[in-house]
Amino acid sequence: MTVRALVIDDSRAMRRIVTGTLEGLGYETRQAGHGQEALDVLHEGWVPDLCTIDWNMPVMDGLQFVNAVRANPAWRAVTLMMVTSESEHGQIVRALAAGAHEYVIKPFTADALRDKLALLGLLPQEVSL
Repeated sequence: MTVRALVIDDSRAMRRIVTGTLEGLGYETRQAGHGQEALDVLHEGWVPDLCTIDWNMPVMDGLQFVNAVRANPAWRAVTLMMVTSESEHGQIVRALAAGAHEYVIKPFTADALRDKLALLGLLPQEVSL
């Protein structure tokens, strides 16, 4: 089973870290530098099982991206996980209320990310716990 992830972050270094972790778990990944670029990927027809989303990005921020994805019925099955340095309780509540499924606060460990994916049922089957 191929599991797809779209890694959305304006930091190239952070995209590399998240992508490396996900590919190590067996994901097929693509990357986007901001929310609009990520929406363009979805509109092209490459619909992932998971999007990891930074909050603070130019052009379209993470919350705007979550709202845009949730507004499109074709993308209802996409799991949205915020991966951000925004740690304020109010921000977490806003993201979850908008339709994000999980919230990972930077800095994080690969194990923390894997644990969240396990919680969501999104660990590829080949990976043993």
